[in-house]
Amino acid sequence: MASVNGVANREPTNAMQATSPRVQNGRKLPQNGFHRGVASTPQPKSSYEQVPLHTACFTYLGFYLLMILGTDAHGYINQLFFTPKVATEKHRDGYVPLYDAFEKFYLRYVYRRVKDCWNRPICSVPGSEVVLKDRITKDYGWSFEFTGTETKCLNLGSYNYLGFAQNEGPCADESEECIRTHGLAACSPRRELGTNPLHNELEALTAKFLGVEDAIVFGMGFATNSLNIPTLISPGCLVVSDEKNHASIILGLRLSGATPKVFKHNNMKDLERVLRDSITTGQPGSGKPWKKILIIVEGVFSMEGSIVKLPEIIALKKKYKAYIYLDEAHSIGATGPSGRGVLDYYGVDPNDVDILMGTFTKSFGSAGGYIAGTKGCG
Repeated sequence: MASVNGVANREPTNAMQATSPRVQNGRKLPQNGFHRGVASTPQPKSSYEQVPLHTACFTYLGFYLLMILGTDAHGYINQLFFTPKVATEKHRDGYVPLYDAFEKFYLRYVYRRVKDCWNRPICSVPGSEVVLKDRITKDYGWSFEFTGTETKCLNLGSYNYLGFAQNEGPCADESEECIRTHGLAACSPRRELGTNPLHNELEALTAKFLGVEDAIVFGMGFATNSLNIPTLISPGCLVVSDEKNHASIILGLRLSGATPKVFKHNNMKDLERVLRDSITTGQPGSGKPWKKILIIVEGVFSMEGSIVKLPEIIALKKKYKAYIYLDEAHSIGATGPSGRGVLDYYGVDPNDVDILMGTFTKSFGSAGGYIAGTKGCG
């Protein structure tokens, strides 16, 4: 067989049957499942710098010594033998504590010392540049004083990927006009009196942009995952989740009652192992076949920045008769030639992903989220 980028092509397996090329937005879509052939240019591989073992050991050693001994007379040893000098509420006998002992110590004596590295107040919109309000602390982070000065910095930590969250320009002007015309909110759930023509227009526009049959929008991105996943799966279902998935996905899995299985981050061999073993053993206790198998991954993982190997997951989905739930919170709008997320990035057919989830809070500089796909899915 001819080689692509020095790697020999393989014949399609049963899970990756060859079909005629499909067309979307004027360009041919290659056959899913061929990870080395889905894009016109080679896709970059994720790579992470490996920390030497001795560096990691000495770093952790210094960190734990700081926790145990402390540097401002409030170390862990002092907390064990002396009454803490921090402010505590009185008359709270019988109340459930907000934090356990270690969590309370960690927040007060570890996190407090370093939180100013990222918990910085700003006085501008999160554009390409951001203005910080300067402040100082004289008591290791217990309190802060503003100096009255400001510092303009490059913004490398915002989700405002496309710069839509500005206080001037077309987006701001359209938002202001929309608020003047329609108001801020309906003050009612959508199922009662809260559905606005703008909701229907947004859902139709979202579905058209993604290239799927329909979409439904929600007012909160986190809840789009945590409250919709339980409607898709239930006890007796298997959920195979990437170990780096977002907390909103984890909460949704816990609420669903389904059986969760975790595979190594972006490791397709481990994903197939989990699928194969879970199908072989069946439901815990009874051994019955699973009612439904759902693979949940993120397009661009929020904490790692890595891109999911979507074509290979689609191939496994077809091989093991599973469904795919793709969280595109960080990839929609910012990934792919036309900004349509990792499906656009790899050039795969949107209909090969059963559930598309995304938010409007990142690239689109707004609020809420969406669920999109075919009407009959699930």
